[in-house]
Amino acid sequence: MHPPAITSARRRCRLTLATTLALCAAGAFAGSASAAPAPVKGPKGANFYTPPKHLPKGHGALIWERKAKGLTPIDGAASNTLVLYTSKTPQGKTTAVSGIVSVPPGKPPKGGWPVISYAHGTTGNADSCAPTRAVATDPVAGYITYIDPELQAWIQAGYAVVRTDYQGLGTPGPHPYLIGEAEGRGVVDIVSAARTVDPAIGRRYLISGHSQGGQSALFAAGLANQYAPKLKLAGTVAYAPASHIREQADLLPALTMPSALSALAALIVNGAASQSTAIVIPQLLSDPALALYPQTDQTCLPQLSEPDSFGGMPPNQLVRDGADTGPLYSVLVGENPDVATTEPILLLQGASDTTVFPFLTDKLATELVAHGDQVTYSTYPGVDHGGIPAASEAEALAFMQAQLPPK
Repeated sequence: MHPPAITSARRRCRLTLATTLALCAAGAFAGSASAAPAPVKGPKGANFYTPPKHLPKGHGALIWERKAKGLTPIDGAASNTLVLYTSKTPQGKTTAVSGIVSVPPGKPPKGGWPVISYAHGTTGNADSCAPTRAVATDPVAGYITYIDPELQAWIQAGYAVVRTDYQGLGTPGPHPYLIGEAEGRGVVDIVSAARTVDPAIGRRYLISGHSQGGQSALFAAGLANQYAPKLKLAGTVAYAPASHIREQADLLPALTMPSALSALAALIVNGAASQSTAIVIPQLLSDPALALYPQTDQTCLPQLSEPDSFGGMPPNQLVRDGADTGPLYSVLVGENPDVATTEPILLLQGASDTTVFPFLTDKLATELVAHGDQVTYSTYPGVDHGGIPAASEAEALAFMQAQLPPK
């Protein structure tokens, strides 16, 4: 399979090919949450994120809700609701995940509000990095609010917008960073939970995500129809998705200057270690990296990227000389989002991106097409990693409206 053909100045190519009663009632599987009784109001403060001892069985069930505050409410939405809902870990265990449900003003169309489930970019692995827990004074705030104009545009266009915090981010347990199955399930399950929050929310939905969220979005698209068959996916938008994580590990020896990429690499190690006891951190990381490693569970990406943290370390100095990287690589090799899905994909990439390198997304586009996916791939000259959602806003919204008209 040849790389996607380049046409136009944007290198665009179209490639075809809680109470016990409430908890028990909420125990329906994904897509059946609309049959549940009135939602339960969740505890105040940080207690909201601590789930009850007994969770509903299955996935996609609402545990409880309350009015959302902080950074994540969308201006112009008729309601913004903080939610705690059930999902499934890659090991098949029921877990609680937090997120937010935003509903547009006005009267819903026939069939209910169409939904966009948005997966956020990397904020960090500590609980304080969860978007719904962050406040304006947090260093991580800018890593959350940059997408606000797009979210507002989607609400104004007539979509309900739902956003997961991801498993273990804000809630108990480790955050399986870049573990696609865990992230993708959370992206899908919040759609089912949202239908209990507001019965006017429909079954038809789109998936969107940036960076970490772009990888999450693609994994969600790959599992959606089998995992939640009562929902109906219409398409996926992936902005600069993380990909080829295992292959990127081979680039570390060549990166000899201090870089914020070291912070991302440390988070990747942390996420992979959550999935395999064979990854022994003291044996894997160098002494300088090992001294900094506890910070991955204590603080967020902006702080980890500073010169006094991982940002002051060259990536080639992260791994201990002679370390056995096999267990780490065996996890990472399965996290490339080259999924198969029957619904169209819009893949968007900035040509000046130095976080998710364009050549990796080029390769991913080819892999997706090889799976038979319907892919539209657009690149934007001069656009960096953080700028791609804004730069491609018109194209993304047009794609969404074509796949799932909001009215």
